[in-house]
Amino acid sequence: MAFPKAGRLGPDNFPIVVALCCIVLILAGGSVYTVSTNGTFSLLSPSYLLQQLQIGAFLGIVASGAMLVILLGHIDLSVPWTLTAGAMMATAVGGPLAIPAGIATGLAVGLVNGLGVTLLRVPSMIFTLGVNAVMGGLMVAYTGGYAPQTDATPLMRFLASGRILDIPANALLWLVVAIAISSMLRFTAFGRQIYMIGNSEAASYLSGLRIRRIAIATFTLAGGLSGLAGVLLAGYSAKAYQGMGEPYLLPAIAAVVIGGTSILGGRGRYAGTIVGVLLMVLLNSVLSIMQMPEAGRQIIYGVVITAMLLIYSREGARR
Repeated sequence: MAFPKAGRLGPDNFPIVVALCCIVLILAGGSVYTVSTNGTFSLLSPSYLLQQLQIGAFLGIVASGAMLVILLGHIDLSVPWTLTAGAMMATAVGGPLAIPAGIATGLAVGLVNGLGVTLLRVPSMIFTLGVNAVMGGLMVAYTGGYAPQTDATPLMRFLASGRILDIPANALLWLVVAIAISSMLRFTAFGRQIYMIGNSEAASYLSGLRIRRIAIATFTLAGGLSGLAGVLLAGYSAKAYQGMGEPYLLPAIAAVVIGGTSILGGRGRYAGTIVGVLLMVLLNSVLSIMQMPEAGRQIIYGVVITAMLLIYSREGARR
């Protein structure tokens, strides 16, 4: 096993430290701006930070599934309509079965993705993009082209916007997801097999790993997490609506990559994904406070992501 050189961070810790430094700069710069313009409001206030944590929990749960698929060496582009379908099915079923119905919808879509990628040998980018289009068509046909008229259940609303000891309930739910995934990746054979396949699918196959089963299970789990995020978003908005998942695809992938997970698979830590999510949420919030036009935001997102990836690649080349 190779150890990092003296005076240098480990390859998995370096992206996390860089992202944390960016978060500090965003908070500091944003606080100076808000104090100078508003006089009193600061980004360091507990109420603001808890609000951003609540908003970030939705992205964090989506990014959890995205990270698992990326670690495997694949990518899931069906997130937008998987999330939306989970929300619509949850609100349509209602009652005690609302949340299970939304999660089950996500699991079903993830299962289809896994079967298509492994059995049909279609590249994950192409197959999941096709599944996303199919799910979009199915949901539009189901709703007749209009937003569903059913409302979220009280439990869905509480989990999305309620608080427990003044901490957002959805943030606590994200914490449960984070602990579960971190433990799985670190301590279980399934987690280690995901890393092995991401590093080399051919070597994993020759070593006797059941690659298809692991990939199917990973895609299914990622779909379930998207479905869960859809349920929570429906609770936050009080109802489901078309296109609610569109804003979460690219930010989720960006958060995973910014956190240090290799886009080629086989390397990454969940702690990095958490930091990446917080960075994306805070950056978006500060740009909104500064009333940055949408075109400017997209340019800044691209610059930040590209710059951090360049830093990571140069750091990795020096090791």
